[in-house]
Amino acid sequence: MVRVTLPYHLRTLAHAEAEVTLEVSNPVTQRSVLDALESRYPMLRGAIRDHDTQQRRAFLRFFACEEDLSHESPDALLPEAVASGKEPFIVIGAIAGG
Repeated sequence: MVRVTLPYHLRTLAHAEAEVTLEVSNPVTQRSVLDALESRYPMLRGAIRDHDTQQRRAFLRFFACEEDLSHESPDALLPEAVASGKEPFIVIGAIAGG
């Protein structure tokens, strides 16, 4: 089971708790985690990744084990601590402004 922490606006959209637990098949990658998340919460499709390109939305960041994975390949393996459920995969809403 993989733990995913969602920012307030996404958990409100999904009617979910701050942290959700997902069954993710191997290999555990950003893509497989987000596929499982969107499968369980279809209302999140298009909110985290673009419908067509599947690229991360500009104002979202992905973290795991205190590392920013936002610019990593979506098919790169996530750390074992995330794959085992010991640590969460964290989605954070970035703040912009001036």
